[in-house]
Amino acid sequence: MMAIDWIGFGYAAAILFGGFMGYKRKGSVMSLMAGLVFGGLSAYGAYNTSGDPKNIQVSLLSSGVISVIMGMRYKKSGKLLPAGVMSGLSLLMVFRLLLLTIA
Repeated sequence: MMAIDWIGFGYAAAILFGGFMGYKRKGSVMSLMAGLVFGGLSAYGAYNTSGDPKNIQVSLLSSGVISVIMGMRYKKSGKLLPAGVMSGLSLLMVFRLLLLTIA
């Protein structure tokens, strides 16, 4: 029986939602595309982690990339939403995934 990675799927949903909101509020097609790509990757990563808690490669890659990109955007803009929140959430996800491999 698989233990479902609810946190991972929740994170993926947050990425998808953020991309959708960027498109809805600012008309940013790039936000929508990034939300779909990285949300999809994160969901696939959560699926992998559900099957094997040590299989974190896809999730780690996607959350790591988002934390760097959104961290740079936050540093440049100083705006907490969306860049600060998403970079912080992604960084927490990176730490969580690394802890999964240690445990």
